Amino acid sequence: MKAIVIYESLTGNTRDAGDLIAAELRASGVDTKSCAVDRVDLQWLSESDLVVVGTWVDGLFFFGQKPGRPWKLAKMPVIDGKKTVIYCTYATDPGKVLDKLQGVVERRGGDVIGGYAIKRNDIVGGASEFVDRFMGAAEVQSKLAKA
Repeated sequence: MKAIVIYESLTGNTRDAGDLIAAELRASGVDTKSCAVDRVDLQWLSESDLVVVGTWVDGLFFFGQKPGRPWKLAKMPVIDGKKTVIYCTYATDPGKVLDKLQGVVERRGGDVIGGYAIKRNDIVGGASEFVDRFMGAAEVQSKLAKA
C-alpha cells in the first residue's frame, strides 16, 4: 500500500502533523510521502492508494473558521476518487473546518472516508491518535482493501 500526505501549513504545526502522520503510516507498513500542497509529487500521488489532506484553522476564535489558505487547497491536484482522510490543526476551536475541508477535497475528486482535528499543543499525540483511528477502523480497512 502507498500513501501521500498533502498539507497546507502557516506556522509549521500542520506540516509537523503531516510529517508525523507520514512517519506513523510508514511504521504501519505503508509506503508514505509527505509534501506541501504547492509541491505535490504527482507521480507519488498517482500511485497512492490513500491520500491524507491537512490544513490549519483560520478565522476568529469561535466563529468564521475556515481551512487555511483555501485558494491553495482548491488548486491542489485532482485526486480522482482516491480514498482520502483529512485533518486540521487548531488552537482553540476547529469549528466546521473539517466539513469545509471535506467539501474542498471532494471537489478535487477525493472520496473522504474520515477526518480528525488535532490540537496544536499536542501535535504528536493527535497525529498518532489520527492514524490509529483511521487505520484501525474496519470501514477504512475494507475501503483500502478495495483500492
